[in-house]
Amino acid sequence: MPQNNTLKGNHANSELTGEEWPQSKASKTISQDLASLQWRPGPLGRAISSGSLLGTKAFHDDHAELDTKPGTRVYHRRWLMLFLFSSVSASNAFMWLQYDVISNIFMNFYNIGSLAIDWLSMIYLLTYIPLILPVLWLLDNRGIRDVVLVGSAFNCIGAWIKIGSASPNMFPVTFFGQCVCSVATVFVLGFPSYLASVWFGEDEVSTACSIGVLGNQLGIAIGFLVPPMLVPNVDDMDQLAHHISIMFYITAGVATFLFIVVIFVFQEQPKLPPTQAQATARSIPPEQYSYTASIRRLLHNRPFILLIITYGLNTGCFYAVSTLLNRMIIYHYPGEEVNAGKIGLTIVIAGMVGSLICGIWLDRTKTYKQTTLAVYFMSLVGMIVYAATLSLGHLWVVFITAGALGFFMTGYLPLGFEFAVELTYPESEGTSSGLLNCSAQVFGIIFTICQGKIIDNFGTLAGNIFLCVFLLIGTIMTGFIKSDLRRQQANLLAKAAGPSDCHSGSLAAPSVIKEARL
Repeated sequence: MPQNNTLKGNHANSELTGEEWPQSKASKTISQDLASLQWRPGPLGRAISSGSLLGTKAFHDDHAELDTKPGTRVYHRRWLMLFLFSSVSASNAFMWLQYDVISNIFMNFYNIGSLAIDWLSMIYLLTYIPLILPVLWLLDNRGIRDVVLVGSAFNCIGAWIKIGSASPNMFPVTFFGQCVCSVATVFVLGFPSYLASVWFGEDEVSTACSIGVLGNQLGIAIGFLVPPMLVPNVDDMDQLAHHISIMFYITAGVATFLFIVVIFVFQEQPKLPPTQAQATARSIPPEQYSYTASIRRLLHNRPFILLIITYGLNTGCFYAVSTLLNRMIIYHYPGEEVNAGKIGLTIVIAGMVGSLICGIWLDRTKTYKQTTLAVYFMSLVGMIVYAATLSLGHLWVVFITAGALGFFMTGYLPLGFEFAVELTYPESEGTSSGLLNCSAQVFGIIFTICQGKIIDNFGTLAGNIFLCVFLLIGTIMTGFIKSDLRRQQANLLAKAAGPSDCHSGSLAAPSVIKEARL
């Protein structure tokens, strides 16, 4: 990972500890527990040695600037990084659902059963579980640029492999291509919060995380909408193969374009950190950081463990509903493949709006637990209403109830990411998000298989009630999560300490020399 230019001069030439915390009037008002938070090892930074380009002369030359200006900055280029990351995530998410949304057509084309089609979606969930820890290690040691680059490469390769599977006897090839694409999702799915923290200021970080999640949701929305339009339900196998190959070529072309853009455009991080919390995280020397120790600390963080479980329950339900939506709609409304895709689109579009609203709300209020609990409860209510109205025989009712479900259930995703970052600061945002997603994949596989079996044997109502039970459990558990907002406390502490503490020879958060624009 590129080195960060964190000032280590005469006024900060030793590791800061709780005993060395500034004794200013402002800092005394903050809980002493925060001292340990500031200096706990983290993966995001490198300290500058005394013999580096920023030597003693540079320190004295810029000392006046450090006293009067904060060492943080946000760059306009952050929006380009976020847009490119979201585009790669959208491309990968589209390929996740391009089979299941027209599952009956692919079952007929490849002459396979419903479980085989479901595994084309569930392979995304299964692949994530064993690969997330190695990818997190890569993130900590190489940085987010290399992670996104590798992810976009797998996405591109898998898309081109599937081009060769547009034939009724080539199901193994399409499954292999989907497996390759599923590897890509490990490199992009869990890192919106990491990218937001590295590039965005504290008043927009939750919104940025929501937009990063929104990119994935946009891909899912396109996955619900486009396949039914490109691949109609026709009996002629040659014509059907032609339509399928067109869809595969389009996805491969988009994935290739994004891979090339990532190579030349995507950057690791800005020269200056956007927040004091990021400046503190960057200041931790790499030799003090242990990846395994970080994982152990996270697994001993009780509020975070509760969040892992509750996030997995909610998101696992969303994965099951998304995977089995076509089957549930066709079960009650035969021949409505196109409307099944539109209902899925409604779920995701409503969720995109929910994600964005929740992100803006968090940036304005910082009410992480209250918002998370409220949205979780409304997800439960939405699931109950959806289950009760699915079989009424009116598609317009299903559109409304599915949209309400999507608004809250999908809107919960960025809330979970941001709440996790608050509970685990200063550990890597990528690590906390990765563990959340690992839980979601496990529950997603379990819920998809179980709900599919329940639907086959007892109908859609029983299958949806099955999910409602676990959403109720998740809502109750969310109420027991302690709201320990460490990142917010770190930012407040840095502001309270103020530049006057720089004169006393001790820093509440590292001051960083302002460098040229990117």
